[in-house]
Amino acid sequence: MRPEDRDGLRVYRFESLPADRVEAFVSTRVGGVSRPPYDSLNLALHVGDVDGDVVANRQRLFGAYGLPLERSVWCAQPHGADVVVVTEQELPHRAGGRRDRGAFSQAEVVPGVDAAITNLVGVPLCVMVADCVPIMLYDERHHAAGIVHAGWRGTVARIASRAVRTMEEHYGTDPASLRAALGPSIGPDSFEVGPQVVAAVREAYGDAPFVRATRARRALLDLWEANAADLESAGVGRDRIEIAGISTTDSLDELYSHRANGRSGRFLACVMLR
Repeated sequence: MRPEDRDGLRVYRFESLPADRVEAFVSTRVGGVSRPPYDSLNLALHVGDVDGDVVANRQRLFGAYGLPLERSVWCAQPHGADVVVVTEQELPHRAGGRRDRGAFSQAEVVPGVDAAITNLVGVPLCVMVADCVPIMLYDERHHAAGIVHAGWRGTVARIASRAVRTMEEHYGTDPASLRAALGPSIGPDSFEVGPQVVAAVREAYGDAPFVRATRARRALLDLWEANAADLESAGVGRDRIEIAGISTTDSLDELYSHRANGRSGRFLACVMLR
């Protein structure tokens, strides 16, 4: 990934996704108005921050990078595996010409989903992150995109491959030609889990090498490799999967981490077709 700074803000962009065709980035916590413990560019309305500050942060970020906040789509993120297909019908007409889902109110997000796909140009798809894995999907041939929020529950439920299959069904996507990019999240040396999670991962993935025993009945879980394996199982070539390799717990000056900080804000992963 490479950083890009504008107006006192910083985002990270993926090297493998064509910038002239798709807008794809993750934000940082730098340059906003939120006060501790959300300092400063918290973009989540559901974590206890002042709503007005969060909306101001969203307006600041989207304004700086030229994105239409009033047409953005935000997911409820219940740590499941459901995917919404964003069509014009999913974008309600609101006062002032807005057609967003959740940009200004948590009550207006798309309920029950952790992933979204679309072939609409100029519609930012958004998920919020503070350790879970944000995954961007881009179909160059059919000009369609997707975004996925994958915590350990979503990873076990194979949400990444489900999003790929949903793109196949709706857009004719060939997984072999799909590009995928995994953004910053908790790294493989930081995510220690207990026996319940280990058992769930083993049931979903067998004896995959991304679970490493640490101490009695506990292990380190590599969410990066788990989701890459899930994408590969759906037909995405490993050479077409970019992994940022940035751990949230090691980057607290720029990123939020729920594991490291407890009560904290969220940074944004966003994809939009140009």
